[in-house]
Amino acid sequence: MSASGTTAGHVEQMLRQVTPGRYDAYEALLRTLATPSTGQVWMLLWHGQAGSPDAQYGHMEVGGHGYAPCVTSAQELSASGWMRSYEVVDGLDVARTLYPDHYGLWLNPHAPGGGVGIPWLDLRRIAAGLDRQPAGPLRLSEPALELPQFYALLSQAAHRTPALRSLRRAWVQPAVGAPYLAIGLDVYDTSPAAVDAVRAMMQQSMAAVPDGLPVSTVVMSDEFDPVVMWLRARTRPFYDREAHAVAGSPAAAGYGYPPAGGH
Repeated sequence: MSASGTTAGHVEQMLRQVTPGRYDAYEALLRTLATPSTGQVWMLLWHGQAGSPDAQYGHMEVGGHGYAPCVTSAQELSASGWMRSYEVVDGLDVARTLYPDHYGLWLNPHAPGGGVGIPWLDLRRIAAGLDRQPAGPLRLSEPALELPQFYALLSQAAHRTPALRSLRRAWVQPAVGAPYLAIGLDVYDTSPAAVDAVRAMMQQSMAAVPDGLPVSTVVMSDEFDPVVMWLRARTRPFYDREAHAVAGSPAAAGYGYPPAGGH
């Protein structure tokens, strides 16, 4: 396949700006990769030819995580010394292919300093839309804000929403952008009616949120979401329908963590 120096120039220009701690430059690189007109990369094929059913990307492991190596231009391909086949692909398409298998993308591993790796969680952000997912690395913690009215109102609304199993919470500080309160929604099903009911539940409760406090939601069934992974590993629900049913207590009795062992 032929390569366009103009197309490659955008990725390489952004790549040169990325240094440790420069999350703004890294986000600019992700935006470039996510844009079909600017985000082409030269994927190195370990097996097969471009477009063939047996084509297989190369593999490298860094820090115990898998990455598919690529280069950012025909010039970099020549500099890498790669002698096998390759294919020129939009970064958006590569992201959609790699992230479900927890594979990242490594740009120009032959370059001085070893190039730059894009972890699979950031490929997921590219695939889903960068503005729809917070910029990592994320700092996650228990919310320090006291919001008793909001949590109580949300628990009451949750009890009136049969599609909702439980609720969790986290304070999320993205690498770029404002921190926010995340509410984890554990639902019994994802039918349109259930989704509408849960959305209405959240809207009813937002009146108790202080002005200026951003609140977002995550669905606990999303196995790829880093906030969901943290919530499952580090928190217990502040509302749990099944725990309330076992205890025989009214769902709106309060908010906060259930007693130890109540789950």
